[in-house]
Amino acid sequence: MNLPVYAYINLSTGELEKRTISESYFKKYIGGKTLAARLLLDHYPPGVDALAPESVIIVNTGPLNGTGAPSSSRFNISFKNVLSGGVASSNCGGTFGVMMKRAGFDGLVISGKSEHPVHICITDGDVELLDASELWGLDAEKTQESLPKHHGKLVIGQAGENLVSYASAVSGERVAGRCGVGAVFGSKNIKAISAFGTAEPPVLNKKKFDEFVVKWVSFLKKHPMTGDCLPHYGSAGLVNKANANWALPTRNFQRGHYEQADKVSGETLADTRLVRNSSCVSCPIRCERRVMLDGKEVKGPEYETLGLFGPNIDACNMDDILRLNYVCDILGMDTISAAGSIAFAMELKEKGIADFGVEFGRTDNLVDVMYKIANREGIYSELANGSKWLSEKYGGKEFAMHSKGLEMASYEPRRSVGMGLGYATGNRGGCHLNGGYLALLESVGALSLDAQSPRSKAQLTVFMQNALEAVSASGFCLFSAQTFVPAVFFKLGPNHFITRMAGRIMTFSGPLVRFILNIAPALWINSFYLLPHAEAVRLVTGIRMYTGQFVRLGERSFNLERLFSLREGLTAADDTLPDRMTKTPQVKGRADTVVPLDVMLPKYYKTRGWDKNGVPKPRTLRKLGIEV
Repeated sequence: MNLPVYAYINLSTGELEKRTISESYFKKYIGGKTLAARLLLDHYPPGVDALAPESVIIVNTGPLNGTGAPSSSRFNISFKNVLSGGVASSNCGGTFGVMMKRAGFDGLVISGKSEHPVHICITDGDVELLDASELWGLDAEKTQESLPKHHGKLVIGQAGENLVSYASAVSGERVAGRCGVGAVFGSKNIKAISAFGTAEPPVLNKKKFDEFVVKWVSFLKKHPMTGDCLPHYGSAGLVNKANANWALPTRNFQRGHYEQADKVSGETLADTRLVRNSSCVSCPIRCERRVMLDGKEVKGPEYETLGLFGPNIDACNMDDILRLNYVCDILGMDTISAAGSIAFAMELKEKGIADFGVEFGRTDNLVDVMYKIANREGIYSELANGSKWLSEKYGGKEFAMHSKGLEMASYEPRRSVGMGLGYATGNRGGCHLNGGYLALLESVGALSLDAQSPRSKAQLTVFMQNALEAVSASGFCLFSAQTFVPAVFFKLGPNHFITRMAGRIMTFSGPLVRFILNIAPALWINSFYLLPHAEAVRLVTGIRMYTGQFVRLGERSFNLERLFSLREGLTAADDTLPDRMTKTPQVKGRADTVVPLDVMLPKYYKTRGWDKNGVPKPRTLRKLGIEV
């Protein structure tokens, strides 16, 4: 068995050490965010601030990175969340993870702070700490242009240098966007990490694995979601779907429907701006949008950016969104938190509380605002702290749209209450992916699950969170898991009798889902129709990984991250949503258009095996083999 090799780097002392991950850790935690969560618990000093020199940040891959498996170029960064003070993990595509693995390293564990800006250069088994003073002050695009051409690259822009709380790290045109990873890099004076290697990642059963990959790619290309919807429209194709179901955040989540949403939809983007679609390494889905901006071809916006820099600020200028997306990327700034913070500031002005020079419906000045935030100029330094910080200074907590300090993604929870539960319970905060992405079954997918009913949402959220955790731990893009909804429902459409009946049955599936979760290790099957990632892990590593063990891996991952956040001071009181979501009906006079969090949360804790305070019970930890 080939065990993962990590480089431990102390930037304060310059010490570098190679360590091999133990077989027991590898079998139990696999890689990615799951193994990283274990290493954070082991190595992160309790109570240390996210931006302190003593903090630890982990950059790592999963066992499938670089093997040629479909959609397997993702790498992970885990650290202490700048916005919440709990756990953070940020996931990214591109070439860096693959190159780091080819260079002989499955991960980096970085501590300390360099005295000067540093470029961590990894080349075929060697790690060097190079002076990067000449790169400091450059944006992410210019920084990468200054690094060796064929290296995988991971850099920060000005936002990270200036410790913007939602600064991102950038790899090519891919972004590890959420939770302030760029600020953590900046606090350690890490300007760039690059990697180049020529080694082929190990595959235990190469012949069977290659045969499996051919069949899996064919399956992905034939499925309506991964072979049609995502290639044609990318995630941007969700704008009109969310809008039709009143789940598209509008005017800082005051409403869920925007009359001019089609102007910023995936269909309009494809018809009027799209040059071509593209993809990450070894991905047959090809969801990336390519557009022209000032005569240059650049990456286009995804659904979150279109929704949050569009309807959620009461705007519908596609060209402005294309520019804001690009500017946020080169400055190294998360578009979700940036747009969410601006929307909150717009409502502060609307209510006469504070004026940051931004207002609903106006986008012509926002590029300038982005630069001022990234450089912490004047009052815009306050916007760089996020909507939670702003609400604590100025008021308006009831309409500061975040959970645990992390701004919510572009799904209106009052018309997708399972997604609301996911926002409230997600380990990193208001994240649709870490929250389980139940919106895919409620408001933007092919099935017609009752989006406003709390029934079965606790159990389904737990299952989806576990499944997506395991997919991420293995090194895969989460879009590769969207084939779990059978193709027939896409072909029939959401209003067909059979589709509606299936959704109705799922509404009452809670007890069955909980039963499956409890017996997961007994599910010794692998199938293309659920989570084919498990079979890929088995063939590459030799670990006895089947669907049940795979879901249990995700459960272990979610609990590990929960333990880190609890240790750092978060409690059940943080598993919440702003009052606008839980107390103010989206439709006046209709009590069913709020998120019934008080109904779902106790069932969620029970399904997870946590006590009433949201703490994993000892028997749950024993079941998962977690030692603390």
